[in-house]
Amino acid sequence: MSWILDNLPLILDRLWAHVATSLPAIVLALLISLPLGWLAHRYRPLNGPVLTGAGLMYALPSLPLFIVLPALIGTGVRDAVNVVVALTLYGVALMVRSVADGLDGIPPEARSAATALGYRPLRRFLAVDLPLAGPVILSGLRVVAVSTVSLCTVGAVLGIPSLGMLFTDGFQRGILAQILTGIVLTVALALALDRLLVLAGRLLMPWARTPSPRASRRSNWVSARSIRSDRADRADRADRTDEAVTPS
Repeated sequence: MSWILDNLPLILDRLWAHVATSLPAIVLALLISLPLGWLAHRYRPLNGPVLTGAGLMYALPSLPLFIVLPALIGTGVRDAVNVVVALTLYGVALMVRSVADGLDGIPPEARSAATALGYRPLRRFLAVDLPLAGPVILSGLRVVAVSTVSLCTVGAVLGIPSLGMLFTDGFQRGILAQILTGIVLTVALALALDRLLVLAGRLLMPWARTPSPRASRRSNWVSARSIRSDRADRADRADRTDEAVTPS
């Protein structure tokens, strides 16, 4: 605890660097994946190449990628842009399939109804397709957020500031508290981003909320009561009918 209090400015600096590197990569991965996922959904011949190509990007080893990227994009080895680009590629590898799956899962009746109402393709995509595919896309984005926060620590091996530098410095200097601080803050940051995405999903997509167990039990109880009442009414009407047709 004393190490944390003595090095609080350093910890906050590493935390801010981690957030500043992770968030742009998550946003870019989403923005790039939306058109790619739409292409894979809209044009079936492109489905296999796009999804397979995106999946293969996730198989690239992170450290060699961080070393090769500066030569490809003309940046320095210790430039944070390298990490942002690499994390974006990994995020796209995960997100493209989520976007394609989300769009594939939209009921054809919903698209037909939107078209019948005069929705043009772009308006239909933004107002109908994207909201209906939103829950699946959000699930993929949550995976990307957690994965990005975790992978961001690898950049510390090349000297790029992040919470990962608490691991490397703590390991080299033999300070257990520093290593544990880096691990705990990385996990906490990933969980915080995940919770924020869940909250944003509830606010932006209220139709996708899962009813609470109590609400489900109440709904089931009301349904069962309605069924029993309906059966009782039918039995009562049948008895009255029998009495009416039975000769006295």
